[in-house]
Amino acid sequence: MSHIAIPIPVGRGKQDIQVQVSINGQRQDLHYKVELFYWDDCTVSPENRVACIREMLNRYDEDWALYYIGDPNEEFIPVTFVRKDSRSAQQYLWAV
Repeated sequence: MSHIAIPIPVGRGKQDIQVQVSINGQRQDLHYKVELFYWDDCTVSPENRVACIREMLNRYDEDWALYYIGDPNEEFIPVTFVRKDSRSAQQYLWAV
């Protein structure tokens, strides 16, 4: 599978990203979003960051699939999601 890196301007909080690509003449809309998960929002102990991330991911919107977990800092961890209907379309394009 090929990858293309697209720089996204750094912003605080949620980022809603829509990309339209054309691969071999087939156009596809892809929908991503980046969420910042703050350690202070954990209902489990924030010292156990793995359990904290797991807990936050488990209660996230089911229409979105985990795509990438970014580098954490002392305040939050950025997490990228892909809309599930975009993900199935991506898998179709990769198989063609």
